[in-house]
Amino acid sequence: MSKQELLVMGRPEAAEACCPGLLTAPLDEQQADELAKVFKALGDPVRLRLLSMIASRAGGEVCVCDLTPAFDLSQPTISHHLKLLRQAGLIDCERRGTWVYYWLLPETTDRLAGILTRPGGTATGPASSATGEAS
Repeated sequence: MSKQELLVMGRPEAAEACCPGLLTAPLDEQQADELAKVFKALGDPVRLRLLSMIASRAGGEVCVCDLTPAFDLSQPTISHHLKLLRQAGLIDCERRGTWVYYWLLPETTDRLAGILTRPGGTATGPASSATGEAS
C-alpha cells in the first residue's frame, strides 16, 4: 500500500512509519516517485495559487465557480489543474448539482512539511559549520 493510500485512509502513523523524512533517511524509488508527483503538481504557479485559494477559504471548501474567475484561463484549463492537484492527493472534491466543491487534504500537506523538516537540533552540510553549529 502506498503512502498516499495510507494517508487517504486516515492512517498517517502508518505512512510515517513507511516514509521517513527526507533528511533522516534516503528515499527509496517508490517514495521518490510518489513525492515527485506531489512536487510536480505543486511546481506550477496556477496550481499553487489554486491550492492556496482552496486552503485559505473560510469554511474549508470552495466552489469551482469561485476559483475560475481569479484566472485568465478557460474553465477546462482550471479543471485540468484541479484534476492534477486531486491526483497528487492534495485536494478532494464533491459534485453538488452543477457545481464542484473542493477542499484541502491537510494530511498530505502536513506529510510534505514533515518530510522537509530537519530533525530538531540536527545540523546538515557545510552551512552548519559556518553558523557555528556542531557537525
